[in-house]
Amino acid sequence: MNTPKTLSLGSKTSGTAPTPTASTQSTAPLTLEQQRAQDAWNQCAKYEKEHVNIAKGLPALIMNSGLMQVLAFCHEKGKKEKGLPNEKVATHLRIWLSQRFKKIAPDANFEPFMQSLLKANPADYQAITTEAFAWLRWMRQMSSARVKQDPKA
Repeated sequence: MNTPKTLSLGSKTSGTAPTPTASTQSTAPLTLEQQRAQDAWNQCAKYEKEHVNIAKGLPALIMNSGLMQVLAFCHEKGKKEKGLPNEKVATHLRIWLSQRFKKIAPDANFEPFMQSLLKANPADYQAITTEAFAWLRWMRQMSSARVKQDPKA
């Protein structure tokens, strides 16, 4: 007789975490938070300390100035060699937002993305800005964890 597979949560007295088995490793779709975390982790693979600092500062800039203004600022700074990290982080943000809001902003390139935001209704613009904050929260954590810190600093 076949018995259904059950999930073992481990022994309460052993203090050890359960060992994943074939029955516990599912192919369930990732939650939105997991998708954000995974994307941030993948995008920051080649980041350096400057990228981390930018990722940490972008939420405050967006709060003070607005999403479009900050994206324009990063794009403008990216035209100068010193500003390339700004453009890189902003590009990764635009790519994520265009994937999440395909109907509103299907193109992650700077000009079309900005045009899409200009044409977005206020509720959509607010949703996109909220998503930018959520993704940046993960980017700040993942990039900081992934980038080797300078021991002299």
